[in-house]
Amino acid sequence: MSHLIETVYNLLWGDLFTLPVGGGIGISLMAVLLLTAGVFFTLRTRLLPVRLFRDMIAAVCEKNQSRDSLSSFQTLIVSTATRVGMGNLVGVVAAVSAGGAGAVFWMWVTALLGASTSFVESTLAQKYRQPDPLYGGQRGGPAYYIHVLAERKRGKKLHHSIIAVLFAISGLICWCGISQVISNSVSSAFANAFSIPPIVTTVVLVVLSAVIVLRKDATVKSLDVIVPIMAVCYFVMTVIIIAVNFRQLPAVLGRIFSEAFGLRQVAAGGFGAVLMNGVKRGLFSNEAGSGSAPCAAAAAFCDDPVKMGFVQALGVLIDTVVICSCTAFMMLLAPANVTTGLTGMDLLQAAAQYHLGSFGVVFIAVTLALFSFSTFIGILFYARSNVAYLFGDRWGWQTAYKVLALVMLMVGGLEAYTVVWDLGDVGIGLMTIFNLIALYPMSGEAIAALRDYERRKHLTQN
Repeated sequence: MSHLIETVYNLLWGDLFTLPVGGGIGISLMAVLLLTAGVFFTLRTRLLPVRLFRDMIAAVCEKNQSRDSLSSFQTLIVSTATRVGMGNLVGVVAAVSAGGAGAVFWMWVTALLGASTSFVESTLAQKYRQPDPLYGGQRGGPAYYIHVLAERKRGKKLHHSIIAVLFAISGLICWCGISQVISNSVSSAFANAFSIPPIVTTVVLVVLSAVIVLRKDATVKSLDVIVPIMAVCYFVMTVIIIAVNFRQLPAVLGRIFSEAFGLRQVAAGGFGAVLMNGVKRGLFSNEAGSGSAPCAAAAAFCDDPVKMGFVQALGVLIDTVVICSCTAFMMLLAPANVTTGLTGMDLLQAAAQYHLGSFGVVFIAVTLALFSFSTFIGILFYARSNVAYLFGDRWGWQTAYKVLALVMLMVGGLEAYTVVWDLGDVGIGLMTIFNLIALYPMSGEAIAALRDYERRKHLTQN
């Protein structure tokens, strides 16, 4: 079983082939699929993230007209909660450590491309949402619009679609794997910062999570509080660090852009590492194309599906351009002698300690805990629609999956490694493949809706 999981993981995320450029650029199957989709949808939407950025901001600020559904802002909170996690901290450090400062630039490029993919999938999720008799409001996601596509192809009503079922199962597997990664990361960080035994941290984390997720309406309400606080605090702290070190900022920015295209990297055979580490980090972080965020997009009240596409496109930019950049600047503004020889959480905590003193180590540990905790709450919100698609509207199945996720949370905090971690990576890879199968043929509907939105906007302005 472990060998099978490892084989599938290598097929999805390992180097599929190597381009003989700049010392060799290893290209994975997922990089090919997601970058191709990003370029395709960016061209079809005519550079949507740049052209319609003001509309994206306006869509987030719209007031909710339905008490039973989420607001645009709440769906942004839920999707941001799951996008912003350990990857924004340790993952960015790993990308810059392996690929240099230039990797940050390619993360930004990946986010701009991913925003258009997220727009398409979220617009479709909003268009094909369904009433949610258990939780109230609406529900949906890739499983539901994949089902619609299957019915069109077959020309008849279906109870289930095979591809939709495979997507839903892949999502549930992925989110169980992520649950273990979350608790292991938090317990390790608290052990380093406060010398708290992993068992204590894990039990507290599981109990707090159970109190929230086993209640009907508490999930989104808790994220409404946690996510804005953690994101703003992390952003403000980084701004303070940048302000204190503002004289070094031009040099850091110059380093990012020069190493992104620098002849020195090409000559040294390191351009491939710069490019692919930035691209891979961006793809892992913003989740555009994986089909996760559409599960939140479908739950919102919105008078136009296009507006929800705007909201989720903005979420991709917030995750990568803002939060990931905060981590990168915190590290790059620290002297090289402070971080030399360090990796992962040790490197980030050393950089934070340089900037903030002993408080920096505590700050990173607490930030990681909040990021990870909100991710767990968010993925269980996503799971609602997949569980409902597979098993129908039954509280028993909804509760059973929540309990399973809590068990995985407990196991992850106590184990150094489990097979389910690899299953999580395999799950998100398979989700992406099944999602893209529907996105290409159905993208014309999202593009048509976008053009109609722009036509109506033009008439209103004139």
